[in-house]
Amino acid sequence: MKKLLSTILLGGLFMANAAAKTLVVYYSYSDTGNTRRIAQEIQKKTGADIAEIEPVVPYSDNYDEVVDKAKRDVARNFKPEIKPLKVSLSDYDTIIIGTPTWWYKMASPVLTFMSSSDFSGKKVALFCTHAGWPGTVIKDMSALCTGADVFATQEIQFGTRAKAGSLVTKQPEIDDFIAKIQKNQRR
Repeated sequence: MKKLLSTILLGGLFMANAAAKTLVVYYSYSDTGNTRRIAQEIQKKTGADIAEIEPVVPYSDNYDEVVDKAKRDVARNFKPEIKPLKVSLSDYDTIIIGTPTWWYKMASPVLTFMSSSDFSGKKVALFCTHAGWPGTVIKDMSALCTGADVFATQEIQFGTRAKAGSLVTKQPEIDDFIAKIQKNQRR
């Protein structure tokens, strides 16, 4: 009987650990964007599921137009309509959220996502990508994680427009951030 009870308890413990799921949610302006690059690296190294935040009305392909629109949107705290994610946050214990920095704030589609999501009881890790100064992105994102345990944050700098895509933040810093996520997954 003791052996059967031990087997049941161990099996339940294994199932609880196996059921703990991680999701990377991100927005990236382009298919080759820096935020997408980091989100995919996290997904690959952690085995997490991944979902992209997509605005209903896509942004222009013209970079300068997007910069101008982003500035206006951030100034008025605009929350564009986004498409529903193809997954349910309720299925996940840990959520990693990534955003580019737009005028020292999170990208407007991420603001929409975070403002309309319930993170209560979740473990959350946050990251932003930027080309010089991250502003208040992490602080602002953290404030929207009411009821969550924000266990890791990371600001990741890339080169400016002339050197777009070149990583300024040292890879070991990103690896440490990912290691925190992996450690959280084992708990």
